[in-house]
Amino acid sequence: MAGETKTYLPPSCVSDVAHVKTMEQYADMYKQSVEDPGKFWGKIAENFYFKKHHEGEFFDYNFDISKGDVYIRCMEGATTNICYNCLDRNINNGHGDKIAFYWEGNDPMDSTSITYKKLLAEVCKFSNVLKSLGVKKGDRVAIYMPIMELVVAMLACARIGAVHSIVFGGFSAESLSGRILDAKCDILVTADGVYRGTKLINLKEIADEALELCTQGGHTVSSCVVVSHVTASIESCDGRHTMVWNKDVDRSWKDLMQSASSECDPEWMGSEDPLFILYTSGSTGIPKGVLHHVTGYMLYAATTHKYSFDYHPDDVYFCTADIGWITGHTYITYGPLLNCATSVMVAFEGVPLFPDPSRYWAIVDKYQVSKFYTAPTAIRALMKFGEEPIKKYSRSSLRVLGTVGEPINPEAWMFYHTVIGNSKCSIVDTFWQTETGGHVLTPLPGCTPTKPGSATFPFFGIVPAILSDEGVELEGPAEGYLVFKQPWPGIMRTVYGDHQRFERTYFTKFPGYYVPGDGCKRDEDGYIWITGRIDDMINVSGHLLSTAEVESSLIEHNLVAEAAVVGKPHSVKGECLYCFVTILEGSEFTQDLVKELKEKVRHHIGAFGTPDFIQNAPGLPKTRSGKIMRRVLRNVAKGNRDLGDVSTMADASVVEVLFKNRVEE
Repeated sequence: MAGETKTYLPPSCVSDVAHVKTMEQYADMYKQSVEDPGKFWGKIAENFYFKKHHEGEFFDYNFDISKGDVYIRCMEGATTNICYNCLDRNINNGHGDKIAFYWEGNDPMDSTSITYKKLLAEVCKFSNVLKSLGVKKGDRVAIYMPIMELVVAMLACARIGAVHSIVFGGFSAESLSGRILDAKCDILVTADGVYRGTKLINLKEIADEALELCTQGGHTVSSCVVVSHVTASIESCDGRHTMVWNKDVDRSWKDLMQSASSECDPEWMGSEDPLFILYTSGSTGIPKGVLHHVTGYMLYAATTHKYSFDYHPDDVYFCTADIGWITGHTYITYGPLLNCATSVMVAFEGVPLFPDPSRYWAIVDKYQVSKFYTAPTAIRALMKFGEEPIKKYSRSSLRVLGTVGEPINPEAWMFYHTVIGNSKCSIVDTFWQTETGGHVLTPLPGCTPTKPGSATFPFFGIVPAILSDEGVELEGPAEGYLVFKQPWPGIMRTVYGDHQRFERTYFTKFPGYYVPGDGCKRDEDGYIWITGRIDDMINVSGHLLSTAEVESSLIEHNLVAEAAVVGKPHSVKGECLYCFVTILEGSEFTQDLVKELKEKVRHHIGAFGTPDFIQNAPGLPKTRSGKIMRRVLRNVAKGNRDLGDVSTMADASVVEVLFKNRVEE
């Protein structure tokens, strides 16, 4: 039973200096945050600069679609600028010379740092560059690169009121173009390329292909600003990388920045003005443009970063994510900068095996990192190499170890705690989504007794509930649908350009509740455990992939008649893609076909979406109404013959064939 799991108390070195030292203090703060949110968040808002303060209620909202349109408004009427609060405010408070970021490139010899004052100057320059290219408040700007200039570009957008749409650098040209087309971005900011380990990713080539697809789709991007990252100059070739240059569209970042002024007044934004769009996979296969707005997101990013990691001014904080994901938005850029933090930022995302598996710990010792945030996938991958690469370095500066992206299995939790943390760190297993803006379930490092694998308790302002299939709230130990009963400042406001989809996705299944799409269970001690997705989504290495999106890629092949995709447990990724493919009558299922299909998915989605397994499925298990029985397919993928109730299956004979054709690891 989950409730019988051993409980781990916060170490005294963390709790003695923590912002929240006891569960009684947490309970008092939590009570105020949910019963009087205006007072709780209003006090926090006093730490930030507002050009104009709001009047009236802190929140105005409707979660019940049966009573009208769903909406959330926070501090309506106030005006501020999140870039100003990230940079100018901290400089005005005397922290201009403090390091904002230590930057580590793919090569350990490639590193630099930037102060708050220098970062502001660069942001103002690029703000003026964007203005010179015709960008104004409300315009959308796409950004496609994983390097230091990305932070400059996103903050510049926020400074002038443009809406940034950052696309993960591992996405394909087709995925990039789809996101540009949906948001009608006028500008693309990218780099020539970037190295991941020894492999060069030609970002400019992918961007060029994406822009051509946009043109074919009826939308022309006016300018593509290019950072020369792996080439010495635009026209050069250093033997490793050549860049094609389109003089009608392409603009050199370096040239534009050289002539730009380092002063730019901020655009004062309304609280409910949009800040950024970030696309996340949808169960229909079409990515959703999650839209976050200024003030609520600002307050929530800052507050969750401060309390979830127990951040203090002398800490050095290291989040290993890519800024192309929400973790990088909230916990590399906005949250840390709003708290005047010093952070480590890396140009590689995922498992750091280059040049060797000790890369993280070399960085931790180099900068004396005290707060560290990574994915369970990375921890599981590092476990394969044993303790030696970790124990080469002292890691004595570490105090808080966080995890993100998926529930962490107890074995990885224990390795994180005992080996990486030397049993002297608090483990913070955070649950949240792109849609929530920040952590919604998380331990607090200085006060929460933790259980390996549990996200524990709600963050301030979060009111979770567990519902049955009938929508009845379950009390005590229970398992069912995780829902949230009232808004918090950081919750998304809509799906860009499609508010009906926003309502349909999150509010129609159980009117009156926000439904994140995850199941959970609550043990007898009140701890919450995430049990996985309840829709057709698969969590691969912390990245949500839509089964419909993968299936549509497979079906595009001219030999494929039908396809079904399920998740299969994976020792490193958590889950991997297991694909069942029915080919046309008279065609042959070959290894060449498997390679073609994997490449097709890779092209449509990106390398991280490549299936691990593709098996021949002459027939798929379906109900008499024609619905694919994915539960059965998941059991086939795992080799589990205990299929449960199959009484509704139209043709049970297909199952034995599937087991016979099952792809072994």
